[in-house]
Amino acid sequence: MPNSEKQQVIKGYARSEKDTGSPEVQIALLTSRINQLTEHFKIHLKDHHSRRGLLTMVNRRRKFLDYLKKNSTDTYKNIISRLGLRK
Repeated sequence: MPNSEKQQVIKGYARSEKDTGSPEVQIALLTSRINQLTEHFKIHLKDHHSRRGLLTMVNRRRKFLDYLKKNSTDTYKNIISRLGLRK
């Protein structure tokens, strides 16, 4: 992910100006990277090494979402709808 694209994602989901580590930002960054890798796998079907990394990212995002759901249900619902997860 190019740095400028990463900065745009951080800016869109940050709680404050210097926020880069909140669960919302991390979920958004992981979702962006997951979407990029999903497109990559449409072309490179046999890239199983990257697929393992994708599964790791999906699991990490799941843990962040579980944390948000447990601690802040409103924020959880907001981020789910903004990212288009859970159809």
